[in-house]
Amino acid sequence: MPKSRQQKAAVLADITDNLKKAKGAVLAVFSGLKVQSDRAFRNQLYQEGIEYSVVKKTLLKKAFSELKYPPESVDSFKGNISIATSSQDEVAPAKALDAFIKDNQTVTFIGGILENKWISADKVKELAKLPSREMLIAKTVGTIKAPISSFVNVLSGNLRGLVNVLKAVQEKK
Repeated sequence: MPKSRQQKAAVLADITDNLKKAKGAVLAVFSGLKVQSDRAFRNQLYQEGIEYSVVKKTLLKKAFSELKYPPESVDSFKGNISIATSSQDEVAPAKALDAFIKDNQTVTFIGGILENKWISADKVKELAKLPSREMLIAKTVGTIKAPISSFVNVLSGNLRGLVNVLKAVQEKK
């Protein structure tokens, strides 16, 4: 049953609102995806706080033109289009879709939106390879902490040497 204009307007408003609020969004083309794997994938995305939906190209084109993304790029897409968005993490949708694509070759990246700019499928693949936010923070803290730890070890080396000399003197007596 076709949707009414009001329903299409509501879907368009929902798409544009999700894209405005999203820190990161990934678009993918899928075809021949089995229902069971799609349900499992949607559940996984829901648990990670990622919104996932399948959209019509005409509505996506209107949303793109409204948000000043290149709407002509939508015409080149072949197949069903899905959008994964996250309002919490810029890289999460790309990572989740990349992991799913490894198991399901029927899904391919089209592109994405990062910091309100359109990015190519290659850039989305590069984003998916980045370590998680927590890993990057841990590496940064470790890098900052390394010189301090080394300095503490150098200072404690003199104390260790003194303790060893005192133990040797004690053993002689």
